Amino acid sequence: MAKKNRDERSPSLQKRLRLPVGEPVDLSRHSSGATPGGPGAKTAGKAATVRVGEALASLQERLWAASTAGDRRRVLLVLQGMDTSGKGGTVKHVIGLLNPSGCRITAFKAPTAEERAHSFLWRVEKALPLPGEHYEDVLIARVRELAPRVVIDSRYERINAFERSLADDGVTLIKCFLHISYDEQRRRLLRRLDKPEKRWKFAASDIDDRALWPAYRKAYEMALERCGTPYAPWYLVPADHKWYRNWAVSTLLLEHLRELDPRYPEVDFDVAECRERLLRQP
Repeated sequence: MAKKNRDERSPSLQKRLRLPVGEPVDLSRHSSGATPGGPGAKTAGKAATVRVGEALASLQERLWAASTAGDRRRVLLVLQGMDTSGKGGTVKHVIGLLNPSGCRITAFKAPTAEERAHSFLWRVEKALPLPGEHYEDVLIARVRELAPRVVIDSRYERINAFERSLADDGVTLIKCFLHISYDEQRRRLLRRLDKPEKRWKFAASDIDDRALWPAYRKAYEMALERCGTPYAPWYLVPADHKWYRNWAVSTLLLEHLRELDPRYPEVDFDVAECRERLLRQP
């Protein structure tokens, strides 16, 4: 019997989680508690994430090293999701696996007066090639009616053009939507209230925002549908299980870095001669 190739044996996580480009998105049809392609239960998932982290760190160093020789390729991780879906936790548990000197993190909150005076993408462009969340301007702005609807509608294509320019400039975009359920969000908010050390993360307005859950879900569905492109697709990551979320995002990063296959640059000095000089020193 012919031996099956890797894709036939085990589809990549990219294939499992990538949302089809140009098709309507209905989040109610996607289970937030699923673990597609996962390594098993919580214990196995955490162990697998550690193993992924070791490979990730090596590839990140190679990409970083390649940049010193003029390689312009970069990786931009975009994390989106409802409140408590785990954006901060993903940064802590996934980006924490990497050398902090080779990566930078930016989280965008409410725009400042200076930021509001510019195009909605201005603050993101200033932060590149950092992870970013420029989708806030078609999510909260739509739900809270912070800008005219015609202005918000025009932003989707501007985001697509912006991401296309990044891809053309050597940026690999990995856009992850952390999909959490309404009930799981309640459980996480309650844990923030029940644990004194977590209360700083809670705001009374979080309860009010939950009343807008259907509107937020619709806004996310529109963003996922209208801003999913061949050069910057969306990956829907079930996020009710934190261990799976961390494993999935780290695995997506690993798959993309393996495809980039960065290499250490050749040195422009005589290794043997430098070694000999060092050994001759007293």
